[in-house]
Amino acid sequence: MIYKRSSQLFAEAEKVIPGGVNSPVRAFKAVGGTPIFVQRAKGAYMYDEDGNRLIDYINSWGPMILGHAFEPVVQAVIEKAKLGTSFGMPTELETQIAALAVSMVPNIDKIRFVNSGTEACMSAVRLARGFTKRDKIIKFAGCYHGHSDSFLIQAGSGAVTFGSPNSPGVTEGTAKDTLLAIYNDLENVKTLIEANKEQIAAIIVEPVAGNMGCVPPNEGFLEGLREMCTANGILLIFDEVMTGFRLAKGGVQELFNIKADIVCFGKVIGGGLPVGAFAARNEIMNYLAPLGPVYQAGTLSGNPLAMAAGLAMLQALNNDAAIFDRLAAKTAYLHEGIERVLKANNVIFTINRIGSMISVHFDAAPVVDFKSAANGDNESFKKFFHGLLQEGIYIAPSAYETWFITDALSYEDLDFTIQAVDKVSKTL
Repeated sequence: MIYKRSSQLFAEAEKVIPGGVNSPVRAFKAVGGTPIFVQRAKGAYMYDEDGNRLIDYINSWGPMILGHAFEPVVQAVIEKAKLGTSFGMPTELETQIAALAVSMVPNIDKIRFVNSGTEACMSAVRLARGFTKRDKIIKFAGCYHGHSDSFLIQAGSGAVTFGSPNSPGVTEGTAKDTLLAIYNDLENVKTLIEANKEQIAAIIVEPVAGNMGCVPPNEGFLEGLREMCTANGILLIFDEVMTGFRLAKGGVQELFNIKADIVCFGKVIGGGLPVGAFAARNEIMNYLAPLGPVYQAGTLSGNPLAMAAGLAMLQALNNDAAIFDRLAAKTAYLHEGIERVLKANNVIFTINRIGSMISVHFDAAPVVDFKSAANGDNESFKKFFHGLLQEGIYIAPSAYETWFITDALSYEDLDFTIQAVDKVSKTL
């Protein structure tokens, strides 16, 4: 494929945007080469500035669960834009999407909308600290909860891709209140709790990790976290920015029947527009201003365009009883096909999958935490990424990212992808 126009645009972008991108993982530093500039997208496909068509497996990092330019979302945004793009005042639309979200997700009474997943997680932690009157939090190595200072302590995803998980600019005072645990290791969490008795406000976790590749929880892990939190007066925060409204209507809480105290959302809930949210039962949410003492605000929170897009997306998911089964079936089909051709070509690999999230790791050992995810063969991943790109398949340009499956993918698309993996794997 030819990427002449993308290369030109990247050179121009580097002059006026740090690194030429507005989010670091887009820069292709982990895989080498020049980023692809997208012109448009529809359904399961993206079309770049050079006219190449790419089957898309990142789907804007998750939101496009029903495909790009999904017609009900597009029309909702168009019609709402005609009436005004922002008011800084309440609208009926905010109540409508809030009511629908609360009806779909178990164990929440109220929800507040913000503008990103980062903002949702940051606000959830502040609320937990205010509610418990404690300062420390536990997070897990390899889990990424956005770029708020409290979370850039051995974060996953882009932070790991660039080799600087402990970002300059994060103060020692902030870092000391973030305790780092090992994902899927309850004994490690127990040790941290015992060493910091009555100081821990919250444990924040991706209940299915997606920022060190797809890493599902081991059996009993989430249940163990719930028990320890309940026993020690700690709030359990599920970061469902990736998994919310993707793995089930009610996310991981529904999927595994485990109650979190606070849940964070993003991606799917915005239908492709910048939206985040956090939710909890009344007792906790009523601690927020203007009802309570914990302050949180945002000029564009509840923006009518974002609310219109999110409402249309949630309505589509809520009204389609078979959607999550279809997505899981397509993902399983892709998993089986990739596994078959990688084995046939003697490639060392592990595949993790749950629902419509999947990742390929170039290592034979199980990938259960950040350390095991980091053991993968990155040189093989680079060849894999660029090989698939040449075949018209776009996966995340980082070994630490999950693939997101969209319902717009046909089985013909999946077969084409499996054939491309077969071809590329012969070169690994």
